[in-house]
Amino acid sequence: MTGPASTDPRLAPPSGRGLDGAAEGGHRLRGTDSVRRMGLIERYIDRLPFAPSDPIVSLNEGSTPLIHAPRLSERVGADVYLKYEGLNPTGSFKDRGMTCAVSAAVREGAEAVICASTGNTAAALAAYAARAGIRGVVLVPDGKIAAGKLAQALMHGAEVIALRGNFDEALQLVRQIADAHPIALVNSVNDFRIEGQKCAAFEIQEDLEGQLDALCIPVGNAGNITAYWKGFRELHAEDPSVSLPRMIGFQARGANPLVRGEMVANPETVASAIRIGNPARWEEAMTAMTGSGGSVSDVTDEEILDAYRFLAREEGVFCEPASATSVAGLLKHGAGIEPGSDRQRIVCVLTGHGLKDPQTAMDESTPVIPCEPSLQALEKVLIR
Repeated sequence: MTGPASTDPRLAPPSGRGLDGAAEGGHRLRGTDSVRRMGLIERYIDRLPFAPSDPIVSLNEGSTPLIHAPRLSERVGADVYLKYEGLNPTGSFKDRGMTCAVSAAVREGAEAVICASTGNTAAALAAYAARAGIRGVVLVPDGKIAAGKLAQALMHGAEVIALRGNFDEALQLVRQIADAHPIALVNSVNDFRIEGQKCAAFEIQEDLEGQLDALCIPVGNAGNITAYWKGFRELHAEDPSVSLPRMIGFQARGANPLVRGEMVANPETVASAIRIGNPARWEEAMTAMTGSGGSVSDVTDEEILDAYRFLAREEGVFCEPASATSVAGLLKHGAGIEPGSDRQRIVCVLTGHGLKDPQTAMDESTPVIPCEPSLQALEKVLIR
């Protein structure tokens, strides 16, 4: 039984209407054709290697928000937006590629999928394998996966194998397994992954009406920057008025093979999602950056964590540490803005949600304040 409706005038919409009708100037999502109720393949099927009759494995991924960041914009002197990929179904951009990779695997008759992962790919594979009703197997570096990501993979029923080695060794092994056995590999070496992830570029250009000057993005295994560049180039080929943004890649100092120009044998960084020393899409990523007039640089773990806290406390956006690498890089290195140029539009890609790595969040936050259950005790804590 519910209580009486509130008569507080502050709760009345300006039009005097409630949920029964949309006020003038309001917006409602109606029907089943809204893009926010579509999966990525359905939304962009005309741009993807799928037919309407194909079996599609979807969790309504994609269509993530592009959030203007006023305080970051003020610091940088540009209009900066955050592509918040943490609002995908499993909390990261990996869902974009996984819907395509798993759908293609099911179409081809696969009964199992496998990947190596630092965490986010494992979570996405596990969810989409569960959705498809097929076996999911993930290899993760032992002790090097954030708790939230491991919990997702386990809860979705994937077989999780903790390898006593790093991500690069895990990827080498799953590639060998996929070559020798009838199991589909769905890491970013799978071209269907790139097809799905390129759709984020379409969304950004739709939101910004085709005018973006630079994209700042974390680089780990280098599939995502490869995919974005593919998407931007496809749009530009169809309509030359759509801009080709500079692709600005950022790596963690302890896992920076593209910056060094050589493999990092034992990568180490707090940004676990990009703790990779030998990217599978190395050449494609370098082509994206050099071909767009962009660059690749690195940032320290301290700079990543500073940006991580800044986003949460100043912009209200909670991302995982690796995501903040794009913002840390922008703050440290900029985005190739020439002095005296018109105000630029920049997008920073935030690849995963902050709840992916709850322990780092706790470590980087002020402690919880204990309080006795009395008004006097509460006032002592609050009134200063």
